[in-house]
Amino acid sequence: MSIPATRIEHDLLGDRAVPADAYYGVHTLRAIENFPITGTPISSYPELVAALASVKQAAVVANRGLDLVSDEHAKAIITACEKIRQGGFHAHFVVDVIQGGAGTSTNMNANEVITNIALEELGYARGSYKILHPNEQVNLSQSTNDVYPTALRIAAYQGILRLVSAMEVLKTSFHNKALEFKDVLKMGRTQLQDAVPMTLGQEFSTYAVMIDEDQERLREAAKLMCEINLGATAIGTGINTHPDYARLACQALQDITGIPVSTSPNLIEATQDVGSFVQLSGVLKRVAVKLSKMCNDLRLLSSGPRAGFGEINLPAVQAGSSIMPGKVNPVIPEVVNQIAFEVIGNDVTISFAAEAGQLQLNAFEPIIAHSLFKSVSHLSNGCMVLAERCVDGITANHERLRDIVENSIGIVTALNPYIGYSAATEVAQQALLSGKSVYSLVLEKKLLTEAQLKEILQPQRLTMPRQVEIGETLITK
Repeated sequence: MSIPATRIEHDLLGDRAVPADAYYGVHTLRAIENFPITGTPISSYPELVAALASVKQAAVVANRGLDLVSDEHAKAIITACEKIRQGGFHAHFVVDVIQGGAGTSTNMNANEVITNIALEELGYARGSYKILHPNEQVNLSQSTNDVYPTALRIAAYQGILRLVSAMEVLKTSFHNKALEFKDVLKMGRTQLQDAVPMTLGQEFSTYAVMIDEDQERLREAAKLMCEINLGATAIGTGINTHPDYARLACQALQDITGIPVSTSPNLIEATQDVGSFVQLSGVLKRVAVKLSKMCNDLRLLSSGPRAGFGEINLPAVQAGSSIMPGKVNPVIPEVVNQIAFEVIGNDVTISFAAEAGQLQLNAFEPIIAHSLFKSVSHLSNGCMVLAERCVDGITANHERLRDIVENSIGIVTALNPYIGYSAATEVAQQALLSGKSVYSLVLEKKLLTEAQLKEILQPQRLTMPRQVEIGETLITK
Protein backbone atom coordinates (compact mmCIF):
# COMPACT_ATOMS: atom_id res chain seq x y z
CA MET A 1 0.00 0.00 0.00
CA SER A 2 1.55 3.27 -1.14
CA ILE A 3 1.78 6.20 1.28
CA PRO A 4 0.00 9.36 -0.03
CA ALA A 5 2.39 12.13 -1.00
CA THR A 6 2.55 15.06 1.41
CA ARG A 7 4.26 18.41 1.87
CA ILE A 8 5.36 19.89 5.18
CA GLU A 9 3.83 23.17 6.31
CA HIS A 10 4.47 25.14 9.50
CA ASP A 11 2.31 27.22 11.83
CA LEU A 12 2.68 28.43 15.41
CA LEU A 13 1.93 24.93 16.73
CA GLY A 14 4.65 23.30 14.64
CA ASP A 15 5.08 21.27 11.44
CA ARG A 16 2.34 19.20 9.82
CA ALA A 17 2.18 17.02 6.74
CA VAL A 18 -0.45 18.32 4.30
CA PRO A 19 -1.65 16.23 1.32
CA ALA A 20 0.54 17.21 -1.61
CA ASP A 21 -2.42 17.60 -3.96
CA ALA A 22 -4.37 19.84 -1.56
CA TYR A 23 -4.73 23.53 -2.29
CA TYR A 24 -5.49 24.18 1.36
CA GLY A 25 -2.72 24.28 3.97
CA VAL A 26 -1.87 23.63 7.60
CA HIS A 27 -4.44 26.01 9.12
CA THR A 28 -7.22 24.32 7.19
CA LEU A 29 -5.87 20.88 8.11
CA ARG A 30 -6.08 21.69 11.81
CA ALA A 31 -9.63 23.02 11.34
CA ILE A 32 -10.66 19.75 9.67
CA GLU A 33 -9.37 17.91 12.73
CA ASN A 34 -10.84 20.33 15.26
CA PHE A 35 -14.35 20.70 13.84
CA PRO A 36 -15.82 17.39 12.67
CA ILE A 37 -19.26 18.76 13.54
CA THR A 38 -21.84 18.68 10.74
CA GLY A 39 -19.99 16.99 7.91
CA THR A 40 -21.08 19.95 5.79
CA PRO A 41 -18.11 21.87 4.36
CA ILE A 42 -18.32 25.55 3.45
CA SER A 43 -18.20 24.47 -0.21
CA SER A 44 -21.84 23.43 0.29
CA TYR A 45 -22.59 27.15 0.05
CA PRO A 46 -21.04 28.13 -3.29
CA GLU A 47 -22.27 31.71 -2.94
CA LEU A 48 -20.20 32.02 0.24
CA VAL A 49 -17.07 30.62 -1.43
CA ALA A 50 -17.52 33.00 -4.37
CA ALA A 51 -18.09 35.88 -1.95
CA LEU A 52 -14.86 35.08 -0.08
CA ALA A 53 -12.99 35.13 -3.38
CA SER A 54 -14.63 38.45 -4.27
CA VAL A 55 -13.54 40.01 -0.97
CA LYS A 56 -9.97 38.74 -1.39
CA GLN A 57 -9.87 40.05 -4.95
CA ALA A 58 -11.14 43.46 -3.84
CA ALA A 59 -8.49 43.57 -1.12
CA VAL A 60 -5.62 42.85 -3.48
CA VAL A 61 -6.92 45.39 -6.00
CA ALA A 62 -6.87 48.03 -3.26
CA ASN A 63 -3.46 46.96 -2.00
CA ARG A 64 -2.00 47.04 -5.51
CA GLY A 65 -3.41 50.54 -5.98
CA LEU A 66 -1.65 51.58 -2.79
CA ASP A 67 1.64 49.93 -3.91
CA LEU A 68 1.47 47.50 -1.00
CA VAL A 69 1.71 44.38 -3.16
CA SER A 70 3.63 43.83 -6.39
CA ASP A 71 1.86 43.85 -9.71
CA GLU A 72 3.09 40.29 -10.40
CA HIS A 73 1.67 38.94 -7.16
CA ALA A 74 -1.55 40.93 -7.53
CA LYS A 75 -2.21 39.51 -11.00
CA ALA A 76 -1.68 35.96 -9.77
CA ILE A 77 -3.99 36.47 -6.78
CA ILE A 78 -6.67 38.11 -8.94
CA THR A 79 -6.51 35.21 -11.40
CA ALA A 80 -6.89 32.73 -8.54
CA CYS A 81 -9.89 34.61 -7.16
CA GLU A 82 -11.55 34.80 -10.56
CA LYS A 83 -11.15 31.05 -11.05
CA ILE A 84 -12.83 30.42 -7.70
CA ARG A 85 -15.63 32.86 -8.46
CA GLN A 86 -16.26 31.00 -11.71
CA GLY A 87 -16.78 27.77 -9.77
CA GLY A 88 -13.33 26.24 -9.74
CA PHE A 89 -11.53 24.77 -6.71
CA HIS A 90 -14.63 24.75 -4.49
CA ALA A 91 -13.83 21.19 -3.45
CA HIS A 92 -10.82 22.53 -1.54
CA PHE A 93 -12.99 24.70 0.75
CA VAL A 94 -13.31 21.91 3.26
CA VAL A 95 -13.66 23.34 6.76
CA ASP A 96 -16.92 22.60 8.55
CA VAL A 97 -19.59 25.29 8.40
CA ILE A 98 -19.82 25.27 12.20
CA GLN A 99 -16.47 26.13 13.73
CA GLY A 100 -14.95 27.99 16.64
CA GLY A 101 -12.88 31.11 16.08
CA ALA A 102 -15.45 33.49 14.60
CA GLY A 103 -14.77 32.25 11.06
CA THR A 104 -10.96 32.29 11.19
CA SER A 105 -10.77 28.77 9.77
CA THR A 106 -12.94 29.81 6.82
CA ASN A 107 -10.80 32.88 6.17
CA MET A 108 -7.58 30.86 6.34
CA ASN A 109 -9.03 28.15 4.11
CA ALA A 110 -9.65 30.88 1.52
CA ASN A 111 -6.21 32.44 2.04
CA GLU A 112 -4.44 29.10 1.55
CA VAL A 113 -6.41 27.96 -1.50
CA ILE A 114 -6.00 31.33 -3.21
CA THR A 115 -2.28 31.39 -2.39
CA ASN A 116 -1.61 27.94 -3.80
CA ILE A 117 -3.58 28.59 -6.99
CA ALA A 118 -1.63 31.85 -7.39
CA LEU A 119 1.68 30.08 -6.76
CA GLU A 120 0.95 27.71 -9.63
CA GLU A 121 0.07 30.70 -11.80
CA LEU A 122 3.53 32.06 -10.96
CA GLY A 123 5.17 28.73 -11.78
CA TYR A 124 5.84 27.51 -8.24
CA ALA A 125 4.75 24.44 -6.29
CA ARG A 126 1.97 24.56 -3.75
CA GLY A 127 3.27 25.44 -0.32
CA SER A 128 6.07 27.70 -1.61
CA TYR A 129 5.10 30.37 0.87
CA LYS A 130 8.46 32.16 0.75
CA ILE A 131 7.35 33.36 -2.67
CA LEU A 132 3.76 34.19 -1.81
CA HIS A 133 2.28 33.81 1.67
CA PRO A 134 -1.38 33.33 2.75
CA ASN A 135 -1.07 35.90 5.55
CA GLU A 136 1.54 38.28 4.18
CA GLN A 137 0.03 38.97 0.74
CA VAL A 138 -3.40 37.33 0.35
CA ASN A 139 -4.61 38.47 3.78
CA LEU A 140 -2.83 41.83 3.61
CA SER A 141 -4.81 44.71 5.22
CA GLN A 142 -7.43 42.24 6.42
CA SER A 143 -8.68 40.32 9.42
CA THR A 144 -11.16 37.48 9.66
CA ASN A 145 -13.32 39.98 11.53
CA ASP A 146 -13.91 42.13 8.45
CA VAL A 147 -13.44 39.54 5.68
CA TYR A 148 -15.86 36.94 7.02
CA PRO A 149 -18.85 39.20 7.80
CA THR A 150 -18.38 41.05 4.51
CA ALA A 151 -18.42 37.76 2.62
CA LEU A 152 -21.51 36.67 4.54
CA ARG A 153 -23.30 39.85 3.50
CA ILE A 154 -22.34 39.44 -0.14
CA ALA A 155 -23.50 35.81 -0.15
CA ALA A 156 -26.69 36.66 1.74
CA TYR A 157 -27.51 39.46 -0.72
CA GLN A 158 -27.18 37.09 -3.65
CA GLY A 159 -29.18 34.42 -1.85
CA ILE A 160 -31.98 36.89 -1.13
CA LEU A 161 -32.23 37.76 -4.83
CA ARG A 162 -32.42 34.07 -5.68
CA LEU A 163 -35.18 33.57 -3.12
CA VAL A 164 -37.12 36.58 -4.43
CA SER A 165 -36.92 35.08 -7.93
CA ALA A 166 -38.19 31.70 -6.69
CA MET A 167 -41.04 33.44 -4.87
CA GLU A 168 -41.90 35.22 -8.13
CA VAL A 169 -42.40 31.85 -9.79
CA LEU A 170 -44.72 30.73 -6.99
CA LYS A 171 -46.58 34.05 -7.00
CA THR A 172 -47.18 33.71 -10.72
CA SER A 173 -48.51 30.18 -10.23
CA PHE A 174 -51.04 31.37 -7.63
CA HIS A 175 -51.97 34.37 -9.79
CA ASN A 176 -52.64 32.14 -12.80
CA LYS A 177 -54.84 29.86 -10.70
CA ALA A 178 -56.70 32.92 -9.37
CA LEU A 179 -57.56 33.87 -12.95
CA GLU A 180 -58.52 30.30 -13.83
CA PHE A 181 -60.85 30.04 -10.83
CA LYS A 182 -62.23 33.60 -10.88
CA ASP A 183 -65.84 32.46 -11.49
CA VAL A 184 -65.78 29.34 -9.29
CA LEU A 185 -68.11 30.00 -6.36
CA LYS A 186 -67.36 28.45 -2.95
CA MET A 187 -67.97 29.00 0.74
CA GLY A 188 -65.50 30.99 2.76
CA ARG A 189 -64.81 29.82 6.28
CA THR A 190 -63.81 31.43 9.55
CA GLN A 191 -62.70 29.27 12.47
CA LEU A 192 -63.41 26.30 10.17
CA GLN A 193 -67.12 27.19 10.22
CA ASP A 194 -69.20 28.29 7.24
CA ALA A 195 -68.89 32.02 6.69
CA VAL A 196 -70.01 33.68 3.45
CA PRO A 197 -69.48 32.92 -0.24
CA MET A 198 -66.39 33.87 -2.16
CA THR A 199 -64.70 32.62 -5.30
CA LEU A 200 -61.91 30.11 -5.45
CA GLY A 201 -60.09 32.75 -7.50
CA GLN A 202 -60.28 35.21 -4.61
CA GLU A 203 -58.91 32.55 -2.28
CA PHE A 204 -55.91 31.89 -4.52
CA SER A 205 -55.32 35.57 -5.24
CA THR A 206 -54.65 36.19 -1.55
CA TYR A 207 -51.69 33.82 -1.69
CA ALA A 208 -50.18 35.79 -4.56
CA VAL A 209 -50.60 39.02 -2.57
CA MET A 210 -49.04 37.49 0.55
CA ILE A 211 -45.99 36.42 -1.43
CA ASP A 212 -45.69 39.84 -3.08
CA GLU A 213 -45.63 41.55 0.32
CA ASP A 214 -42.85 39.28 1.55
CA GLN A 215 -40.79 39.88 -1.58
CA GLU A 216 -40.78 43.56 -0.72
CA ARG A 217 -39.70 42.83 2.85
CA LEU A 218 -36.83 40.71 1.49
CA ARG A 219 -35.72 43.51 -0.82
CA GLU A 220 -35.59 45.80 2.21
CA ALA A 221 -33.50 43.24 4.09
CA ALA A 222 -31.16 42.94 1.11
CA LYS A 223 -30.35 46.64 1.39
CA LEU A 224 -29.10 46.04 4.94
CA MET A 225 -26.59 43.52 3.57
CA CYS A 226 -24.96 46.27 1.50
CA GLU A 227 -23.34 48.02 4.48
CA ILE A 228 -19.99 46.29 5.06
CA ASN A 229 -17.09 46.58 7.49
CA LEU A 230 -14.26 45.72 5.09
CA GLY A 231 -11.26 47.74 6.28
CA ALA A 232 -12.20 47.37 9.94
CA THR A 233 -9.57 44.62 10.49
CA ALA A 234 -9.58 43.26 14.05
CA ILE A 235 -12.13 45.35 15.96
CA GLY A 236 -13.00 48.25 13.69
CA THR A 237 -10.09 50.61 14.25
CA GLY A 238 -8.54 49.71 10.89
CA ILE A 239 -5.18 48.83 12.43
CA ASN A 240 -2.54 47.81 9.84
CA THR A 241 -4.39 49.40 6.93
CA HIS A 242 -3.63 52.39 4.73
CA PRO A 243 -6.00 55.35 5.32
CA ASP A 244 -7.39 54.92 1.79
CA TYR A 245 -7.68 51.13 1.91
CA ALA A 246 -11.30 50.82 3.09
CA ARG A 247 -12.56 53.20 0.41
CA LEU A 248 -10.60 51.52 -2.39
CA ALA A 249 -11.51 48.00 -1.27
CA CYS A 250 -15.19 48.90 -1.07
CA GLN A 251 -15.15 50.37 -4.57
CA ALA A 252 -13.33 47.31 -5.92
CA LEU A 253 -15.83 44.97 -4.27
CA GLN A 254 -18.70 46.92 -5.80
CA ASP A 255 -17.07 46.65 -9.24
CA ILE A 256 -16.42 42.91 -8.86
CA THR A 257 -19.84 41.88 -7.55
CA GLY A 258 -22.15 44.52 -8.98
CA ILE A 259 -23.63 44.91 -5.49
CA PRO A 260 -23.99 48.52 -4.25
CA VAL A 261 -21.93 48.00 -1.10
CA SER A 262 -20.88 50.88 1.12
CA THR A 263 -18.50 51.17 4.05
CA SER A 264 -20.19 51.44 7.42
CA PRO A 265 -19.79 54.92 8.95
CA ASN A 266 -18.74 53.32 12.25
CA LEU A 267 -16.56 50.25 11.70
CA ILE A 268 -16.28 49.44 15.41
CA GLU A 269 -20.06 49.18 15.64
CA ALA A 270 -20.31 47.29 12.37
CA THR A 271 -17.74 44.69 13.47
CA GLN A 272 -19.65 43.66 16.56
CA ASP A 273 -23.26 44.23 15.49
CA VAL A 274 -25.06 41.40 13.67
CA GLY A 275 -28.46 43.07 13.80
CA SER A 276 -28.85 43.00 10.02
CA PHE A 277 -28.65 39.20 10.11
CA VAL A 278 -31.27 39.10 12.86
CA GLN A 279 -33.51 41.32 10.73
CA LEU A 280 -33.05 39.12 7.68
CA SER A 281 -33.75 36.00 9.69
CA GLY A 282 -36.96 37.55 10.96
CA VAL A 283 -38.10 38.21 7.41
CA LEU A 284 -37.22 34.65 6.42
CA LYS A 285 -39.30 33.42 9.35
CA ARG A 286 -42.18 35.60 8.14
CA VAL A 287 -41.91 34.05 4.66
CA ALA A 288 -41.81 30.57 6.18
CA VAL A 289 -44.83 31.12 8.43
CA LYS A 290 -46.95 32.43 5.57
CA LEU A 291 -45.87 29.71 3.15
CA SER A 292 -46.72 27.12 5.77
CA LYS A 293 -50.17 28.65 6.25
CA MET A 294 -50.77 28.43 2.49
CA CYS A 295 -49.73 24.79 2.51
CA ASN A 296 -52.04 24.10 5.45
CA ASP A 297 -54.88 25.55 3.38
CA LEU A 298 -54.00 23.47 0.32
CA ARG A 299 -53.91 20.29 2.39
CA LEU A 300 -57.22 21.09 4.03
CA LEU A 301 -59.01 22.14 0.84
CA SER A 302 -57.82 18.99 -0.94
CA SER A 303 -58.55 16.64 1.96
CA GLY A 304 -60.57 13.55 1.10
CA PRO A 305 -61.20 12.40 -1.51
CA ARG A 306 -64.53 11.40 0.10
CA ALA A 307 -64.23 12.15 3.82
CA GLY A 308 -62.69 15.63 3.63
CA PHE A 309 -63.33 19.04 2.08
CA GLY A 310 -62.57 17.77 -1.42
CA GLU A 311 -62.86 21.23 -2.96
CA ILE A 312 -59.66 21.08 -4.98
CA ASN A 313 -57.39 18.36 -6.30
CA LEU A 314 -53.62 18.51 -5.88
CA PRO A 315 -51.64 16.75 -8.61
CA ALA A 316 -50.72 13.19 -7.68
CA VAL A 317 -46.93 12.94 -7.64
CA GLN A 318 -46.38 9.61 -5.88
CA ALA A 319 -48.17 6.72 -4.22
CA GLY A 320 -49.19 7.61 -0.69
CA SER A 321 -49.08 4.39 1.27
CA SER A 322 -47.35 1.04 1.49
CA ILE A 323 -50.51 -0.56 2.91
CA MET A 324 -53.52 1.47 1.67
CA PRO A 325 -54.03 0.97 -2.08
CA GLY A 326 -54.90 4.05 -4.08
CA LYS A 327 -54.00 6.53 -1.35
CA VAL A 328 -52.36 9.76 -2.52
CA ASN A 329 -50.94 12.25 -0.02
CA PRO A 330 -50.27 16.01 -0.26
CA VAL A 331 -46.52 15.44 -0.08
CA ILE A 332 -45.44 18.70 -1.72
CA PRO A 333 -47.24 20.98 0.76
CA GLU A 334 -46.01 18.68 3.53
CA VAL A 335 -42.36 19.15 2.57
CA VAL A 336 -42.80 22.93 2.43
CA ASN A 337 -44.38 22.81 5.90
CA GLN A 338 -41.24 21.06 7.14
CA ILE A 339 -39.00 23.67 5.53
CA ALA A 340 -40.98 26.29 7.42
CA PHE A 341 -40.47 24.49 10.72
CA GLU A 342 -36.72 24.42 10.05
CA VAL A 343 -36.58 28.13 9.16
CA ILE A 344 -38.44 29.06 12.34
CA GLY A 345 -35.93 27.00 14.32
CA ASN A 346 -33.04 28.64 12.46
CA ASP A 347 -34.40 32.04 13.49
CA VAL A 348 -34.24 30.98 17.14
CA THR A 349 -30.63 29.84 16.64
CA ILE A 350 -29.68 33.14 15.01
CA SER A 351 -31.34 35.10 17.80
CA PHE A 352 -29.38 33.26 20.48
CA ALA A 353 -26.12 33.58 18.52
CA ALA A 354 -26.61 37.31 18.01
CA GLU A 355 -27.43 37.86 21.68
CA ALA A 356 -24.33 35.92 22.76
CA GLY A 357 -21.91 38.39 21.19
CA GLN A 358 -19.48 40.03 23.60
CA LEU A 359 -17.72 43.37 23.44
CA GLN A 360 -16.05 44.09 20.07
CA LEU A 361 -16.87 40.86 18.21
CA ASN A 362 -19.55 38.25 17.80
CA ALA A 363 -17.76 34.89 17.74
CA PHE A 364 -20.83 33.00 16.61
CA GLU A 365 -21.21 34.22 13.05
CA PRO A 366 -20.48 30.71 11.65
CA ILE A 367 -23.74 29.33 13.10
CA ILE A 368 -25.55 32.49 12.00
CA ALA A 369 -24.24 31.97 8.47
CA HIS A 370 -25.07 28.26 8.42
CA SER A 371 -28.61 28.92 9.65
CA LEU A 372 -29.23 31.81 7.27
CA PHE A 373 -27.94 30.01 4.20
CA LYS A 374 -29.98 26.90 4.99
CA SER A 375 -33.10 29.00 5.35
CA VAL A 376 -32.55 30.92 2.12
CA SER A 377 -31.62 27.84 0.11
CA HIS A 378 -34.42 25.61 1.39
CA LEU A 379 -37.06 28.31 1.02
CA SER A 380 -35.91 28.94 -2.56
CA ASN A 381 -36.11 25.26 -3.40
CA GLY A 382 -39.43 24.91 -1.61
CA CYS A 383 -41.04 27.75 -3.56
CA MET A 384 -39.97 26.24 -6.86
CA VAL A 385 -41.18 22.75 -5.93
CA LEU A 386 -44.50 24.04 -4.60
CA ALA A 387 -45.11 26.02 -7.79
CA GLU A 388 -44.04 23.45 -10.34
CA ARG A 389 -45.15 20.20 -8.69
CA CYS A 390 -48.28 21.35 -6.91
CA VAL A 391 -49.91 24.72 -7.61
CA ASP A 392 -49.57 24.59 -11.39
CA GLY A 393 -51.49 21.31 -11.47
CA ILE A 394 -54.33 22.14 -9.05
CA THR A 395 -57.86 21.58 -10.35
CA ALA A 396 -61.22 22.55 -8.86
CA ASN A 397 -64.08 20.20 -8.02
CA HIS A 398 -66.80 22.45 -9.43
CA GLU A 399 -69.86 20.40 -8.47
CA ARG A 400 -68.60 19.80 -4.96
CA LEU A 401 -67.99 23.51 -4.46
CA ARG A 402 -71.44 24.42 -5.77
CA ASP A 403 -73.16 21.82 -3.58
CA ILE A 404 -71.41 23.15 -0.49
CA VAL A 405 -72.56 26.68 -1.28
CA GLU A 406 -76.15 25.65 -1.86
CA ASN A 407 -76.27 23.46 1.25
CA SER A 408 -74.36 25.77 3.54
CA ILE A 409 -76.09 27.61 6.35
CA GLY A 410 -73.75 30.49 5.61
CA ILE A 411 -75.49 31.22 2.31
CA VAL A 412 -78.35 32.71 4.28
CA THR A 413 -76.19 35.78 4.95
CA ALA A 414 -76.26 36.55 1.23
CA LEU A 415 -80.07 36.30 1.26
CA ASN A 416 -80.50 38.61 4.25
CA PRO A 417 -80.85 41.83 2.18
CA TYR A 418 -83.61 40.21 0.11
CA ILE A 419 -85.73 38.30 2.65
CA GLY A 420 -84.91 40.21 5.82
CA TYR A 421 -82.97 39.33 8.94
CA SER A 422 -85.86 37.63 10.79
CA ALA A 423 -86.79 35.39 7.89
CA ALA A 424 -83.15 34.61 7.25
CA THR A 425 -82.65 33.63 10.91
CA GLU A 426 -85.70 31.38 10.81
CA VAL A 427 -84.44 29.69 7.63
CA ALA A 428 -81.01 29.14 9.17
CA GLN A 429 -82.47 27.56 12.30
CA GLN A 430 -84.76 25.26 10.33
CA ALA A 431 -81.93 24.25 8.04
CA LEU A 432 -79.82 23.23 11.03
CA LEU A 433 -82.64 21.28 12.68
CA SER A 434 -84.04 19.60 9.58
CA GLY A 435 -80.91 18.99 7.59
CA LYS A 436 -82.55 20.66 4.60
CA SER A 437 -80.61 23.17 2.58
CA VAL A 438 -81.15 26.90 2.82
CA TYR A 439 -81.76 26.87 -0.91
CA SER A 440 -84.63 24.34 -0.66
CA LEU A 441 -86.20 25.98 2.40
CA VAL A 442 -86.29 29.39 0.73
CA LEU A 443 -88.10 27.83 -2.21
CA GLU A 444 -90.38 25.81 0.07
CA LYS A 445 -91.39 28.94 1.99
CA LYS A 446 -91.78 30.82 -1.29
CA LEU A 447 -89.56 33.59 -0.04
CA LEU A 448 -87.84 33.72 -3.42
CA THR A 449 -88.30 32.04 -6.76
CA GLU A 450 -85.70 29.70 -8.20
CA ALA A 451 -84.89 32.30 -10.84
CA GLN A 452 -84.38 34.93 -8.16
CA LEU A 453 -82.15 32.59 -6.15
CA LYS A 454 -80.00 31.88 -9.17
CA GLU A 455 -79.74 35.59 -9.81
CA ILE A 456 -78.73 36.33 -6.21
CA LEU A 457 -76.23 33.49 -6.10
CA GLN A 458 -74.25 34.72 -9.09
CA PRO A 459 -70.56 35.07 -8.09
CA GLN A 460 -70.45 38.79 -8.87
CA ARG A 461 -73.34 39.44 -6.47
CA LEU A 462 -71.96 37.30 -3.67
CA THR A 463 -68.27 38.09 -3.69
CA MET A 464 -67.91 41.85 -3.75
CA PRO A 465 -69.49 44.96 -2.23
CA ARG A 466 -72.80 45.74 -3.90
CA GLN A 467 -75.58 47.96 -2.63
CA VAL A 468 -79.04 46.44 -2.85
CA GLU A 469 -81.41 49.15 -4.04
CA ILE A 470 -84.94 49.24 -2.61
CA GLY A 471 -86.42 48.97 -6.02
CA GLU A 472 -84.67 45.71 -6.78
CA THR A 473 -85.31 44.05 -3.43
CA LEU A 474 -86.64 40.60 -4.17
CA ILE A 475 -88.69 40.06 -1.02
CA THR A 476 -91.89 38.12 -1.67
CA LYS A 477 -94.69 38.36 0.81
